[in-house]
Amino acid sequence: MRNKFDEQLRQLNREMITMGNMIECAIQDAISAFINQDVEKAKKIMADDEFVDHKQKTIENICFQLLIQQQPVARDLRTITAAMKMVTDMERIGDQAADISELTIMMSKTPYRLNTEHINAMATETVIMLIQAVEAYVERDMKKAQAVIDHDAVVDDMYLKVKSDLIEVMSTDTDYAECAADLLMVNKYLERIGDHATNIAEWVIFSIDDHSENK
Repeated sequence: MRNKFDEQLRQLNREMITMGNMIECAIQDAISAFINQDVEKAKKIMADDEFVDHKQKTIENICFQLLIQQQPVARDLRTITAAMKMVTDMERIGDQAADISELTIMMSKTPYRLNTEHINAMATETVIMLIQAVEAYVERDMKKAQAVIDHDAVVDDMYLKVKSDLIEVMSTDTDYAECAADLLMVNKYLERIGDHATNIAEWVIFSIDDHSENK
């Protein structure tokens, strides 16, 4: 019975990695579509968000099966609880990639009057945070999880820089205010993705703490 339980835990880890890869690609593709004003790619990202939702349901079902088939020890329970909390944040990251894509479509006919280099760099940092957070969960690496939490300050600084640049553009060019407001939302979605990656890392630490206590 325990062997089956352990195999289901390994399956859970595999599914978590798959979902992490899915939303990593969604963010990268969303920013690529945004920078290149690629409407077709943006539409595909929005359509593909349903696959992220489906993966969330798959992982939640595995967690429920683990909970009902065998009474988990404290260590297992914390691992399962952390996974269920993490996929909620991961699903929201997928939603925000879709939201960025929707804004990309809305702005597709308006040339950007802002260097998108900072937004691209911010997206890169959030992807790194996400990858490391999922790796920390699978590897039970508390240091890596803590590094993700610490790195959120870098993304916050980038967010404030882009926000400041956009406010300056809005103050000097009122005709561009609507597009600048949409760019502010793209910036905000990326900042929120960083927050969700931080949440994932915090749940990783929650699960690892129990492992230490039960050695």
